[in-house]
Amino acid sequence: MKILVTGGCGFIGTNFIRLMLGSHPDWSIINLDKLTYAGNRLNLLDLEENEPRYDFVQGDICDRDLVMDLLADHKVDAVVNFAAESHVDRSINDPSPFVATNVAGAQNLMECARQRRTERFVHVSTDEVYGTLGPSGKFTEDTPLAPNSPYSASKAGADLMARAYFETYHFPVLITRCSNNYGPYQFPEKLIPLMFLNAKANKQLPVYGDGLNVRDWIFVDDHCRGVELTLTKGREGQVYNFGGNAEETNISVVRTLLSIVGKPESLITYVTDRPGHDKRYAMDFSLAHKELGFAPTLPFDEGLTRTIAWYEANGTWLEQVQSGEYRNFMDTWYEERA
Repeated sequence: MKILVTGGCGFIGTNFIRLMLGSHPDWSIINLDKLTYAGNRLNLLDLEENEPRYDFVQGDICDRDLVMDLLADHKVDAVVNFAAESHVDRSINDPSPFVATNVAGAQNLMECARQRRTERFVHVSTDEVYGTLGPSGKFTEDTPLAPNSPYSASKAGADLMARAYFETYHFPVLITRCSNNYGPYQFPEKLIPLMFLNAKANKQLPVYGDGLNVRDWIFVDDHCRGVELTLTKGREGQVYNFGGNAEETNISVVRTLLSIVGKPESLITYVTDRPGHDKRYAMDFSLAHKELGFAPTLPFDEGLTRTIAWYEANGTWLEQVQSGEYRNFMDTWYEERA
């Protein structure tokens, strides 16, 4: 099978490509990535140099001619769309790139794939499209969409476009929605790598509000297996939820991380809460378990320890991704919340 993966130089896309090429010797992958600040070509450079089943193309999913040519020239069987602007704080500062990539870009991919009669299209979304939960209950695939940030609204818009393509054109699209991912290659604007870097540098660890916002954490490899199962076994037009069955408050995650790296909790500092900050996410993945055989395999404590060990062993990668735009963004982030 030949797969076009978009956003494959990002965190989840990188892990997906590595897992799929390692698990499926008869698969080949074309990686289309714009290489924005969060996309790192070095993540997969070893494959680019040594793996004939992997091809990299730098480009934008909004570029219709490029996408059409890639689908035709490579005789693509399936598309897996990871490409997205994904940081909530950035979407609050400027929603426009999120609408351009996450909505218009996703629609362009679907339309090109429809015209090229691509056999399968997996659109990777997020649990944030559901909004927020109270102290009990979990999101199911039938939970109404109620996004609370420009980022989640843009992802919900793409999800609705995917639904429309299935209903109107019988386009073979499937949607995955997943809880908070963590693991190797995650860009350090997200909670776990950011807190790790600050702790190692003996800098303050900024925690929003009271730190009691709850997230369901899933190790990135478990999520990637869910996407794989959706691609190979899922029902066209269906949404599948994936979660790690690991609800943790943000402050508990930070405290566990500090314990692992041997740093004091006095480094924690509470900052003004994010506007529209969802209180709790939790995913009911019983449908994915029933239809696809999905279940998370890595407990959170073990996954966090493994993740921190990866960061410890990949200091050069961390130094590289901290340069330039990321550093400027984080400096501004701190100034606004001081």
